[in-house]
Formats: sequence, C-alpha cells, structure tokens
Amino acid sequence: MQSEKQKIAIVLFNLGGPDSQDAIEPFLMNFFTDKNIIRAPFFVRWMVAKMISKRRSKREAGDSYAELGHQSPLLENCLKQAKALKDFLNQDENEEHEVFVCMRYWHPMAAEVVGKVKAYLPDKIILLPLYPQFSTTTTKSSFEDWDGQARKQNLDVPTSRIFCYPCQEGFIKASKDNILEKYISMRKKHKHAKPPRILFSAHSLPEKVIKSGDPYRLQCEQTAEKIVEELNIENLDWEICYQSRVGRLKWIGPSTEEALKKAISDNVPVVIYPHSFTQEHVETLVEIDVEYRSMVQDMGIIDFEKAETVGVHKDFIAGLGDLIQDALQTENGCVDDGQKALSKLTKYATR
Repeated sequence: MQSEKQKIAIVLFNLGGPDSQDAIEPFLMNFFTDKNIIRAPFFVRWMVAKMISKRRSKREAGDSYAELGHQSPLLENCLKQAKALKDFLNQDENEEHEVFVCMRYWHPMAAEVVGKVKAYLPDKIILLPLYPQFSTTTTKSSFEDWDGQARKQNLDVPTSRIFCYPCQEGFIKASKDNILEKYISMRKKHKHAKPPRILFSAHSLPEKVIKSGDPYRLQCEQTAEKIVEELNIENLDWEICYQSRVGRLKWIGPSTEEALKKAISDNVPVVIYPHSFTQEHVETLVEIDVEYRSMVQDMGIIDFEKAETVGVHKDFIAGLGDLIQDALQTENGCVDDGQKALSKLTKYATR
C-alpha cells in the first residue's frame, strides 16, 4: 500500500499593495506603523504614520497608483509566481505542495493566510520571502507578523525559514538573462556610442537601519557583483544605486536619480535593473519606467531601458525550488546561500 504524500505548505511573503484608490491610505498607515519601519514608541509612530499616509495617499492616488488604475499589480504578480512554483514543485510525486501568498501591509495578510495554511493540514511549513536580500524592515517584519498570528491561531507545525538568497544561482541566472536582452539590444541600436552602463537599483533604507547591523546593503552589493560576474562582459560599466527615499532622514546612496544624472554627464546610455525586487509593481513600473524615464529623456540621455524583474523566469522558479528542497533537509530550519553576511542574521532570527 502506497504511503500518503507529505503535505508541504510554502508561504511566499511580500509587502503588498493597495487594491483600490480607497485602500491607498490604510495601506500606507499599516506600513508606517510597523515598528521595523519607524523605530519609535507606538503613539509617536502612529502620529507620524497618520501624517505621512494622509499626505502621501493624496499624491500617490493622483500620480503613482493613478498610472496603474489606482491599484497595485503586486498581488497578481506574486500569485503568478506562486502558481509557477507550485507547478514546478509538484513534479515530485512523493510530496504534495501548496503555495500561499502572504502580504505584510495589505490583503491577504497573515491573519487570513495562517487560517488557510492551518486548514490545509500540512506536515511542514516553509516560509519563503520574495525579498532576495534580508532586511529587518522586510523579512524580519514579515516573520514576526506571521509568528504572532500563528500563536493566536494555534498553528503548531514544524516550520523552516528561508531568510535570504542574494546569490542564489537561479536568481542570478534569470537576472543575467533579463539584463543581457536589453544590453545587447542597446549595443546594436547605438553602435557608435559608449557601451551602456548598468545601474543596479535597489530600494533604499535609512542609513541608521544599516548602521544598526542590518545586512541589506551588503547583500545588495553581493547580488550586483554576482550578476556582473555571470554576465562576463569585459570592462562592463556598472554601478549600484538606491531608489524610493521618503522623509527627511539620511538614506543610503547614491540615489538612483543621482546615478542617472551622472550617466547623462558621462554621455552613456543606461540599462537599469531593480535587483532587490522579484516582480513588477509600482516602484518598477512607475518610479523607474515612467518617472525616471521622463526625467532622463527631458535631460537628453542617449537611451534608457529597464530590464524586467525575474518574475516567473524558469531559472528563478527552479532556484526557489532548490531553496525549498534545502529547507526540507536542513535540521535547524534556517536556509541561506552561504554568504558571510548572514552571520548577522542570528540577532534578527525569529524562531
């Protein structure tokens, strides 16, 4: 008699995004009241969040999200990744996999997804952030939120956590493919210009977060270096920069805007690749492909193209599958890709 298949629940984490114009302000409120985002007592955090979300929701409803029909495509794109991953994993006839998407600041959030996972009756749970690089503001925050809801709903199942994968082979190969497509096309289009500069653009963080020991910037650098190595283009012109700054704090840089202005000054075309994002959403589709594009065209850049995020690229999905198999076989339930920076994660791990 054939034994029952082991049931594995995989939970994919991301920030989430508003699904209507009315959702923009509460989404921002959820975001800015997170203690991992604004490190202040709750009352102070709530007051600051209220002020920022009220102001930004009016601007983003009329600008950023208006470009996208007043809703974020993030959930839709994450669900596509979940389906691709489930199809890939279920080629193994010895296990049954179900993939859930859990958003941090808008629906479906942990309270709802914990209930769905519990109803699935899994033998094991794998927590997998769709952020390749670890940060206290993303992965740690998502894991803390999940743990709190799991305790509330008495979800007690062996759980493994994949903290990060800044240099995972499938992620790097998929990134290389998407960059190379734009790079080769631009070289053919501008045969007599200087070779394109590749700008690796990651979401920025306040400098004080990095100084507290958060390994995010170091891992963003490791990702970019690994992609450059995989591209294997002699004398490649490339640079790392950071986008999406808000508020008056000092943020890590150089900013993407500064890097683009430098490229214009150096008279080079640009291929920009958002290497801290794994699917398209407002910061890639609007901030990069609309706002930055408009800015550099007005300033007379030779050419500007955005390479697509990895999305459902077969190598990226296979890479996530490899991480999951490693997690199933790792006794302590903590999986990474061997980077030295991850020694810092022990102070942030939520078990």
